[in-house]
Amino acid sequence: MKRLTHFQHAVEEQRRAISRRWFFRDCGVGLGTIALHSLLADRANAGAATPSLTDPMAPKNGHFKGKAKRVIYLFMAGAPSHLDLFDNKPQLTKFNGTLPPPELLKGYRAAFINPDATLLGTKFNYSRHGKNGIELSELLPHLAGVVDDITLIKSMQTDAFNHAPAQIMMNTGSQQFGRPSFGAWTTYGLGSESQDLPAYVVFSTGSKGTSGGASNWGPGFLPTQHGGTLFRGGSEPVLYLGNPQGVDDALQKDSLETLNRLNAKRLGVVGDPEIAARISAFEMAYRMQKVAPEVMDISREPREVLEKYGAEPGKSSFANACLLSRRLIERGVRFVQIFHESWDQHGDLKGGLTRNCQATDRPSAALVRDLKERGLLEDTIVIWGGEFGRTPMVQGGNDGRDHHPNGFSYWVAGGGFKPGISWGETDDLGFNAAKDKVHVHDFHATLLNQLGFNHEKLTYRFQGRDFRLTDVHGEVVTGLIT
Repeated sequence: MKRLTHFQHAVEEQRRAISRRWFFRDCGVGLGTIALHSLLADRANAGAATPSLTDPMAPKNGHFKGKAKRVIYLFMAGAPSHLDLFDNKPQLTKFNGTLPPPELLKGYRAAFINPDATLLGTKFNYSRHGKNGIELSELLPHLAGVVDDITLIKSMQTDAFNHAPAQIMMNTGSQQFGRPSFGAWTTYGLGSESQDLPAYVVFSTGSKGTSGGASNWGPGFLPTQHGGTLFRGGSEPVLYLGNPQGVDDALQKDSLETLNRLNAKRLGVVGDPEIAARISAFEMAYRMQKVAPEVMDISREPREVLEKYGAEPGKSSFANACLLSRRLIERGVRFVQIFHESWDQHGDLKGGLTRNCQATDRPSAALVRDLKERGLLEDTIVIWGGEFGRTPMVQGGNDGRDHHPNGFSYWVAGGGFKPGISWGETDDLGFNAAKDKVHVHDFHATLLNQLGFNHEKLTYRFQGRDFRLTDVHGEVVTGLIT
């Protein structure tokens, strides 16, 4: 027994001798120092496109050359009604006020209403637009002006019918908290083209925050720097970015260098990648102090551009966020996402949709047009849609719709998606996707494909398993892309 104890002791000593901590501390490679010097390098040397071992956000290539290299995601949280905006159903209007067919509701689960509620036809007129005569609601006159530049998908499907899990699924590919967002996967795969701004910027412009919270734009188990950074409107886009009274630039720089030396020393001891992310975050914040206020100052834009978007300097709005999205991607930001949480019309459907479209239709269309005029739409994907659709059955008296995951609509523009087409169909009542179905996983697979990734190979090992945005599902929808 005593010999066994000595043997175990010897094994433990050997294990300690070759541990990761020993490697980082004693082998002499100086990884912490390398990281520090790289992050504190002169700005003149920071513009090189060559990826650096000490810069996880350096620009990278995908598995193949993609059609797109950046994304602007206009997320309509709360779930717009596809039946009143994109998916005209004359049969639904014809049978307004009657019960739906019993066979249609077999096994159906609704969030808040009895599935035998009566049918509700749309209260809005539709008309055809563009070269292919795509039908759009009267609520979307500005989108009608750029309809030949968008790809309308009318056969989306998801697995969740409550807001938080559905929002998280649409943004992370899973209903569970803790998975990386689509934006995080994008920056993980492609890095960033900006040294002075976050790779992934988020705005929240609706009447309230999202049901899924920060998990919608979080890094999950990816390194922290891949998560979204929440920007605000107004003169202070990021909280606490400015120096307190009495702290000048020299004092701040000395403090930052001291803090980074301490962090680098700890990085050399424990080898925790989150410490490297912390060093990078401090450096990014320092550079943002000079760059972010200028980028966020839309008063620098010509009056005709402000009018095109309906943007007003100094205010926080969806229109301002759309204009800022264009300004950000021009400066190398990889992924911008606007969450507009206002679309949960269980009642006051007519009034609520009218107000929402007045706030979002003009700037959304202006963004597409502006990107096209500047030659940016070709390699930028613009996405518009929410977490699910709304029921063909009524809720809230005679003017509301419940949550509905079985069939709903999205539109995308740019980035190699076929412009001017309508893809897929729901049934005559707009209840189920009936033709050319596009599940959330298929949508994600197609988006990653346009960014240059095989969705099955863009993975990250966590807890002994290789995870990906599409989990174990997803097919690229080739009919959507050029």
